[in-house]
Amino acid sequence: MKQIKYFNGSFLLFVAIFIFTGCADTDDGSYVSPITVSEKTNGDWHLLNLTQIDETAKKAGLNPSEMSLTDQFEFTTFGITLNVDDDGNPTSYAVSGNAPDIFNEQGYWSLDTDFPQTNGTPPTILLYGDAAKTQKTGKLSITGIPGATPEMELKLTRTSNNVPFVSYQFKLTKNQ
Repeated sequence: MKQIKYFNGSFLLFVAIFIFTGCADTDDGSYVSPITVSEKTNGDWHLLNLTQIDETAKKAGLNPSEMSLTDQFEFTTFGITLNVDDDGNPTSYAVSGNAPDIFNEQGYWSLDTDFPQTNGTPPTILLYGDAAKTQKTGKLSITGIPGATPEMELKLTRTSNNVPFVSYQFKLTKNQ
């Protein structure tokens, strides 16, 4: 009698699983390419805040190690446009406004990676002086990738003998 109850219980469980899984029709849709960093960063950006960071003082624990430059030297007019082609690949860039030149006012750009790094390393915008992208003129670390809010943070670091001594942290918002 116990065998019959066990068999009936197992049979009912099997039938129940078959019924509920047999009706599930999964439609994953069609393939969509993943969103790239260039898709999130292209467009017209204007400055919200610019901070100069004294990397030497910061490393030594000296204060002040940071200073806001937003209201200095007409940085409030700073803007940057990052252009892409029809396929979403980086092409040219242009800086606008009356701010002092921290990097070239125009040129070409690319990314060192198309996607955010899983190890937390920020993607880098590589700046070039020529369309063939052979004359590198600078690099900007993307320390804040735009997402739910249309804000991006870029960091330009100056070095001497591969030792950083000053950085400029740009907080930008996308022109709508």
